[in-house]
Amino acid sequence: MTSDLNTQHRAALQSFRESIDNIDAALVFMLAERFKITQAVGRYKSEHKLPPADPGREQEQIDRLKALAREANLDPEFSAKFLQFVISEVIRHHERIREGQED
Repeated sequence: MTSDLNTQHRAALQSFRESIDNIDAALVFMLAERFKITQAVGRYKSEHKLPPADPGREQEQIDRLKALAREANLDPEFSAKFLQFVISEVIRHHERIREGQED
């Protein structure tokens, strides 16, 4: 009986983990696509002597994502922290582009 229960638990966890792995893969590919676009934005900003950061736009995005998170029953503060991390990476990339150090 215990062996059957352990097998059931392992099978259930494996199914959950496969779903998580698929979602993680999708997130990575979506982030990669997002960064391709933000790299183009960084080149555009550099060519037109625009600043790497746009605090107004960034705040709009954070507010928008927090609202979406609430609709999705996700912690809005978590979503804001996640987006702030992504934004900081984008700004770092834009600064590197501006300095002629594009990857």
